[in-house]
Amino acid sequence: MNVANEPPAPHVPAPGRTSHRVRAEIDLAALRGNVRALRERAAGAELMAVVKADAYGHGMVPCARAARQAGAAWLGTATPEEALALRAAGDRGRLLCWLWTPGGPWRAAIEADVDVAAGAPWALAEITAAARACGRTARVHLKADTGLGRGGCQPAEWPALVAAARAAEAEGTVRVVGVWSHLACADEPGHPSVAAQLTAFHEALAVAGRAGLEPEVRHLANSPATLSLPEARFDLVRPGLSVYGLSPSPEIGAPEDFGLRPVMTLRAALASVKRVPAGHGVGYGHRYTTPGETTLALIPAGYADGVPRHASGTGPVLVAGKWRTVAGTVAMDQFVVDLGGDAAEAGDEAVLFGPGAAGEPTAEDWARAVGTIPYEIVTRIGARVPRIHLNADM
Repeated sequence: MNVANEPPAPHVPAPGRTSHRVRAEIDLAALRGNVRALRERAAGAELMAVVKADAYGHGMVPCARAARQAGAAWLGTATPEEALALRAAGDRGRLLCWLWTPGGPWRAAIEADVDVAAGAPWALAEITAAARACGRTARVHLKADTGLGRGGCQPAEWPALVAAARAAEAEGTVRVVGVWSHLACADEPGHPSVAAQLTAFHEALAVAGRAGLEPEVRHLANSPATLSLPEARFDLVRPGLSVYGLSPSPEIGAPEDFGLRPVMTLRAALASVKRVPAGHGVGYGHRYTTPGETTLALIPAGYADGVPRHASGTGPVLVAGKWRTVAGTVAMDQFVVDLGGDAAEAGDEAVLFGPGAAGEPTAEDWARAVGTIPYEIVTRIGARVPRIHLNADM
């Protein structure tokens, strides 16, 4: 019995049970270990931890802090909003933002000491105008398109962009601190495009050098190149997925081959457990019908939470000590698994994916089950799934 006016004791779930509908546990100790392993792998190059897309679904600010604690000299974001959010949260280290559109918040980024990328004349012109307006020198990374065909300057236009950047340096509006590009097929060992892009990048660097540019960092390597292509590491590597303990490709190797540990574990509480007869339809469209009398468990997570609808009939889940498969269609908020003759209760825990050390599926298992990549599995986990950051203190 509680003493008068004392708050009730907090509810502590029994082992194997959870008070959350669904939650994503983020192990920041694992993230720090991954950053250290990647730094060791890329010895001689600085490391940029890419924290775009809410740190690949893991929670940008806590993950950025953990990466800094483990020695990440740089952080990388796609959008300026992400970069400015990091500054608002107190990050003051080197920070690069690369995905810009005309009219973007260049001035705010420059005033916040965010490094900005330019891969076209319009971008450099907007950067120089913003730098003049705020009386600051913009830190710029010129991006060359070496064969990916997305952002970046084509080789034919590269000399003109470099010359314009050098003129802006002479004016004092910019400082070209980086020259960079991005690999298309580094996750496919032996792909001929990798050698071709390395050659093109060296040529772009040579053009920049002849124009008088002296960048602080030259960078090309993403996660697969950081792990397996020493010749692509240059002065700075930019791992993304591998920071979160996942391998960019089975052909490159498994996480444990590189001393990496998956950071996210996705758990849910069973919302219902019930016996049903043989021939009972399950879910929209009755794409699953029970083969005999059985027990069905309801997992309260669906495609609104990031569980792929393509996982209908294929997605693996650990429930009551065994792997189960999604029975029928994944709905917006829930899906069902068939427990057969096994027992469970509402509130018992289901593990959709995690490191795999306790027998649970991994994000890679989910990727294989739905025909996608682990990048998508973790980044699509929705905003209504709380991120519980563990081991925040070193």
